[in-house]
Amino acid sequence: MPENSSPRGAAARHTTPSHSIGLSFSLTRRRTLAALAAVTAGTAVSCTGGSATNAATPAPVRSVDPLGAEPFTPVTGDRSAVLMQVVAHPDDDLYFMTPDSQHLLRAGARLVCVYVTAGESLGINRPPGAPIPEPDRSAYSAARHQGLRQAYAEMLGMDRFTRWQRSVTELPGGLRAETNRLVSGARQVELIFLNIAMLSAGRVRLPHLWEIPGVTARTLVAEGSPVREVQSYRHETLVDVLADLMDRYRPTVIHTLDPDPDYQVHDAFHPRDNDQPGCSDHRDHTPVALFTWKAMSQWVADASRRDGRAPRFLTTAFRGYYNQRWPFNLPPAVVGRKARLLEAYGGAPEWPCGNPAGCGDYSQGNGGPLRNRKGWIRSTHHRYPGALPAPVTDHRGNLVAYGVLGTQAVQWRETSPGSGRFGAPRNLGGGPLAPTLSAVRDTTGRQLLFGLRFSALEGQGQGNARDIVVLEEISPGGAFGGWHRLGTPHDDPEDSRRVGAPVAVATPDGRVHLFVRTAGKGLATRVRDAGGNWGGWVQLGGGEIQDGLTVLVDRDRLVHVFGAGRDTVHHWAQRNPDGAPLPVPDPGLPVPAHRPGAVLTTDGAIALVYRTPADPQPRLYTLNRRGDGPHVTPLRHFDGYGPVAAHPVPVPGRADQVLLAGTSIDGEVLLRYGTGTGTRPLRSPGRLVPVGTPAVLPGGPDSMCVVGMAPGATPWIWRPAPTTPA
Repeated sequence: MPENSSPRGAAARHTTPSHSIGLSFSLTRRRTLAALAAVTAGTAVSCTGGSATNAATPAPVRSVDPLGAEPFTPVTGDRSAVLMQVVAHPDDDLYFMTPDSQHLLRAGARLVCVYVTAGESLGINRPPGAPIPEPDRSAYSAARHQGLRQAYAEMLGMDRFTRWQRSVTELPGGLRAETNRLVSGARQVELIFLNIAMLSAGRVRLPHLWEIPGVTARTLVAEGSPVREVQSYRHETLVDVLADLMDRYRPTVIHTLDPDPDYQVHDAFHPRDNDQPGCSDHRDHTPVALFTWKAMSQWVADASRRDGRAPRFLTTAFRGYYNQRWPFNLPPAVVGRKARLLEAYGGAPEWPCGNPAGCGDYSQGNGGPLRNRKGWIRSTHHRYPGALPAPVTDHRGNLVAYGVLGTQAVQWRETSPGSGRFGAPRNLGGGPLAPTLSAVRDTTGRQLLFGLRFSALEGQGQGNARDIVVLEEISPGGAFGGWHRLGTPHDDPEDSRRVGAPVAVATPDGRVHLFVRTAGKGLATRVRDAGGNWGGWVQLGGGEIQDGLTVLVDRDRLVHVFGAGRDTVHHWAQRNPDGAPLPVPDPGLPVPAHRPGAVLTTDGAIALVYRTPADPQPRLYTLNRRGDGPHVTPLRHFDGYGPVAAHPVPVPGRADQVLLAGTSIDGEVLLRYGTGTGTRPLRSPGRLVPVGTPAVLPGGPDSMCVVGMAPGATPWIWRPAPTTPA
């Protein structure tokens, strides 16, 4: 694909007739006027689907500028953890955010779930094989609420039919929402139902509420709800409500849906199903994610002005219907736990739940999710994969880590060498940023920090774009300069939204190589030379990959990039230090379930470590330089799921050993020192449950260091005791 070309055209030509591609999420003002004209005619359809006919007087767009946020409160210890999940429909959290939410709840986090829509769909709650009942949207919404109560009671280890405390929560603008609360010892779950109709009066849907000025959406009253009146939401109303709930509950972790879903060709081999035209996700998921990100930015700005400090929270965004398009990444034990929750949510008409409207979403009961060919239950994909936090050593060898708190970049330093504690976070601004950063130290000792910024997030026909940004130290160990915009490989703002999280590597010749996944699911690079000057974006070709890249510099000082594809691990490699990495022929690697870890072996070969789909056991694949297939080493006793990080650990007088870091079936941090068949994993003290993926900082056998983020939005350091390599 030529540089700066748009990958949207091919997808659009294969998905819908030309009349149904008119209104995208990042419309320019010119496009907005055309779209509004189409709305007046009743035919506006977008990448998120839907049509509207009640465009009213445009409401003013409130700009959110969190870039001047004050420093974070100087607290070094952990604090009470609160997880808030904001989703479009009842069951989005169960399908797409577990097992992460399940692990955080088990680790002690209070869980608050906000459901934006009523989930009423067509109002048909049909058990598998039963006759089609008469539509009843109010009853179906209430039955789905009951299913959630059953599922979260199950997650708390309680009887499915435990009675919840149901009440009404007062919201900004005189609005009200039903709130359900269940407590089990020190753990508790709250469910908040805003209940905006999926299809409101005037055929208004959530995409219109996000994009079109002046649109009003109305709520649906669920049968038996303590909220009995129909209410109205406008764009700013929903932003205010979500920001108010965040300020009220003060979450330390926020789970969102995917604000920028992949383009998707829909054809005979890739049926559209419930996807929005041209994109791989539901038309409600995307605007709810965008509203959530806008509300987070508003909360940060408002709280900073009011309190003199920014709120501290981590964010994880989850893919949605993307799950069915890529290899499944969860092993059977984890899928089985998700299935039990969805079984409780689905329920059955004969269950004694005590709710006259119904005992769950019957289409999801009786093992339906496991039989569904779409396989949503079999994966959990993060939208912005990467290490949390990103660790480096400074020019003096001290441990430094970078992360995103409250949508802003922050820096932590270890209080003293080997103390095992980070000091207070230093706010570096730059937001609103996606949750993962990439940090490197160049040959001069200066640190560089890369992020993906939500550079425009207005809605209502105004800007919606993303940019890669960089922050550089002016001198080694000195102050940072200002954030510098590097753009993306695409000119079109709509394409820029599909760019992946940046990954960078510094090479011994003084260069810094930056890589991103493109909107077309390929690879692009931009290089800073030894003089500090950035070249332009170059697209590198190769096969389709998922987001989540792995970079490595070999013994010849050449850069290698690896990305997980649908069929194999795709590999790009430099032929010489002055050239761009080029696609490497497939070495015969099996299909990956997630991004691979990469490490250099003693003889200079490259080894990759990853799990294949549905397999809890990772394997080490050593690439043969002769190109006759990899050597495979099973890594027994290291069962889990998700990415595995691999790093060499020099051992004097012996061949280098490999340190592996991953996540257990129960979501806890696991280490493995060596690849021998008798090697047993090391479990973290206190059975650490991380938010996202921990990172390993390479070192000698006496200085292994693992860093991660706790549910209370604080970083931790684990230096395991040395162990005998096997």
